[in-house]
Amino acid sequence: MTMFVPFPATRRVFLGGLGAAAFSGLARPAFALPLSPAGKKLAAALDALEVEKHWIAGAHVDWETGDPDGRPLAGEGKHTHCSAFVAAAAKRLGVYILRPPEHGQTLLANAQFDWLLGEGPAAGWRGIGDPLSAQDFANRGQLVVASYQNHYENLPGHIAIVRPDAKPDPLVVEEGPQVIQAGARNSSSISMREGFAGHPAAWSRQEARFFTHPLK
Repeated sequence: MTMFVPFPATRRVFLGGLGAAAFSGLARPAFALPLSPAGKKLAAALDALEVEKHWIAGAHVDWETGDPDGRPLAGEGKHTHCSAFVAAAAKRLGVYILRPPEHGQTLLANAQFDWLLGEGPAAGWRGIGDPLSAQDFANRGQLVVASYQNHYENLPGHIAIVRPDAKPDPLVVEEGPQVIQAGARNSSSISMREGFAGHPAAWSRQEARFFTHPLK
């Protein structure tokens, strides 16, 4: 059974903007949680990965470095590397999430979703209930991922890391927390709604899930 981290005691849900119905019954001021020193350190570590230069779609890459390894691609379609990037970032931060060689890069994001729900708690991962909490925990310096499993057989899902960012609460409700991701478009900072646009159900239907792991 997956345990979910309660919403931080200092924060309450803002009832404006898109998606507010999902968080009804609570109220909260419309301000962003400032980045803690740990949050600033995490942001710098994520930026140092230079995701916009590595894990580029369309080539087979070494999952840890994100650089092309010269191996041929298997299957059709434009190969993207969201799950490899998350796995590499987590490893550099001292956190385990399902990764090669335990699972190949093909459909790894879908497998990571299942792993986070099933084996994740034993490895220190906990579920978070909503986007505002996800942004808060990232701002506090915890590793947070947004994970979406594609419901269609043999089609990829998506996963990204929530990056520390002091964006206003109404904007988090409207467009999701800020994320850093590899994918069809690599970005060091993009809203979750835009970053997951290739999987509309992830944000519009709120089918993505958030998970957090403390960092040392």
